[in-house]
Amino acid sequence: MKICKVLAGVSVVAVAAAGVYAADVFPREIAPMAAIDTASFTDDQIALGENLANLGDCAACHTPRGARGMEGGVGLPTPFGVIYSTNITPDPETGIGNWSFAAFERAMRSGIDRAGNHLYPAFPYDHFAGTTRDDLEALYQFLMTQDPVRADRKANELGFPFSVRPLLAGWKLLFHRETAFVPNPEFTDEENRGAYLAETLGHCSACHSPRNALGAVTRSAGLAGGAAEGWLAPPLGAVSVSPLGWDIDDYADYLFDGWSEHHGIAGGPMTAVVDHLRDADEDDVFAIAAWLARITPAVDKDTRAARLTAIKALDLAEGFDPGFGGQQMPQEVQRGAQVFKDNCVKCHKQRISDTQPVSLGLTYAANAPAPTNVFNAVLYGIEPGLGATARKMQPVALSAENLAEVAAFVRWHFTDQPAWTNLAAQASAAVQAKAAPGH
Repeated sequence: MKICKVLAGVSVVAVAAAGVYAADVFPREIAPMAAIDTASFTDDQIALGENLANLGDCAACHTPRGARGMEGGVGLPTPFGVIYSTNITPDPETGIGNWSFAAFERAMRSGIDRAGNHLYPAFPYDHFAGTTRDDLEALYQFLMTQDPVRADRKANELGFPFSVRPLLAGWKLLFHRETAFVPNPEFTDEENRGAYLAETLGHCSACHSPRNALGAVTRSAGLAGGAAEGWLAPPLGAVSVSPLGWDIDDYADYLFDGWSEHHGIAGGPMTAVVDHLRDADEDDVFAIAAWLARITPAVDKDTRAARLTAIKALDLAEGFDPGFGGQQMPQEVQRGAQVFKDNCVKCHKQRISDTQPVSLGLTYAANAPAPTNVFNAVLYGIEPGLGATARKMQPVALSAENLAEVAAFVRWHFTDQPAWTNLAAQASAAVQAKAAPGH
């Protein structure tokens, strides 16, 4: 049924692409530059561009592990196949070394490369389009002054019809608008600065929002939670599911260090984000924190303290009774309690030191709508960001059966959320995915 819906949607896109000239189905090529006059670039603009690249986390998608620069080739999994990032170093043959600023700006705003090929929205030009011209020029100057790296492009792994790039013209007609960022008159200058950075180059909603069957961000549910690279990205702001809520200090701690005493540690693709934010301008990172705090409903101190006390009370002693004195619980949960005692409680126990992990009831992994992040943390561990290097979690080798059981227990004991369903099948799929080549 899902495949039928997707194909039906593709048909709509195809009709739009074929029938509407405004969609620019076959864009023109922009002539290559014989040479880029980098001598006209200024140190201040290059430094600004570097800051913007850090805020936009460019390296995370364009730098393979162990690579010398942003040479592309990073595989980005999508529901339609794997898309490989491109070389954005100034190599003239395999990178963007012969791109004029006009070509670069068109790619960032319209999702069309210099040769006239439509770009897939895995490159989030639907967010970048709102960036100011001055900031795009600074980013261009930074990229063009980096060391060129020759790296041939990897072919995307997309089946028909998703491999047909002209269909993207229809996708853009339906979902892409090249509109400038509009400040909120009710926000402070700092909050608007944070909103601008987060909604354009930072492209936060690209991961933290749901997407429709054609891969477009559901704008009506912006920041309501999404998925990225096999991890669930939590909902932010007014729709956050954090038991304590978030204040500006929480956001600042998390963005700078990848760690918050009230929420836990950044994992998955968020680790690279916070690592790059550590190199960004502090005022800009605080501005993003200020914006997030502004759109997040405040929880009064007394309520917050009471919730924190209640959640901490759920932490278990290392020698806890997995039968809980004969308490009635589902059999899967009871078996999971024993798995937790055997494999987890040594670290995830009653806190006597702030160097220990936070209470599991505070984490998004335990409170999320699916067990995805719990599975990932167990199977792959957590490699902490640069601001929390002592908080590494080692992977735990569990069978699919034990993985499902411990997830059921974590959900049942540490949260008041409804039980996750279909755990056995999901755990089996997670274990098989880890065993697949490349993991």
